Amino acid sequence: MAEGFKLDQKHGKSRVRVSRVWRQPLSGGDAIVEWNVSVSLFSDCLPAYTSGDNSAIVATDSMKNTVYAKAKECSEVVSVEVFAIILARHFSSFYPQVSAAEVKIVEKPWERMVVSGRPHSHGFKLGSEMHTTEVTAKKCGALSLASGIQQLSLLKTTMSGFEEFVRDKYTLLPETRERMMATEVTTSWRYTYDHVSQIPPDPFCFTERYKDVKKVLEETFFGPPDTGVYSPSVQNTLYLMAKAVLNSLIMMFMCRPTSHMEQ
Repeated sequence: MAEGFKLDQKHGKSRVRVSRVWRQPLSGGDAIVEWNVSVSLFSDCLPAYTSGDNSAIVATDSMKNTVYAKAKECSEVVSVEVFAIILARHFSSFYPQVSAAEVKIVEKPWERMVVSGRPHSHGFKLGSEMHTTEVTAKKCGALSLASGIQQLSLLKTTMSGFEEFVRDKYTLLPETRERMMATEVTTSWRYTYDHVSQIPPDPFCFTERYKDVKKVLEETFFGPPDTGVYSPSVQNTLYLMAKAVLNSLIMMFMCRPTSHMEQ
């Protein structure tokens, strides 16, 4: 409480751009990631608001430089989720007054170039869709972890229609069973790890799940390569895509009982 008012606060730093290159000349070429990081800290710093006492405020400059330092400390390639967990755990444990840290990261889609049919050792091109994550870690070790996809652009030139919708005096759109369908997909899924101790040791398990979800979304949207699948509406296609992802994850984790996910 602050002078009779209930105050909920967090402060932080956004748009911290960091690139990390790992030199791997003996194992398939260099690896690179480019992350846009946002950090928010939940802390006991009420005097900063009520009396201008900044003695408990972590400067945004410190947050920015910590992101750079922690990226440099990653001697091995890590997924965007693992790096977010590293940051959230650091901020929530390093500062006594910080009770929890929230880290959001958007990964830029740099993809390895293929030249003359061979993967290039250090050449990359920019893709389209982005891998996202959001992690909240508390000082006690409690964890909230979500991942997602942004700007997955999909288009099919046929096998789409829109009929029998509400018509009134303002409606000009004709009904059709033959149209193009283009959209940009944004999706997210939340893991059920309640504590940092439950995080799997495999550093690429989150990247594998990201690729799995993307593959199911694309296959459901387009259908079989020779015939496709008819879409009567965006709503129906959206539902089928979400259902297919959930069903595939259920089957996947039935075979891997140590992992859990909800969407």
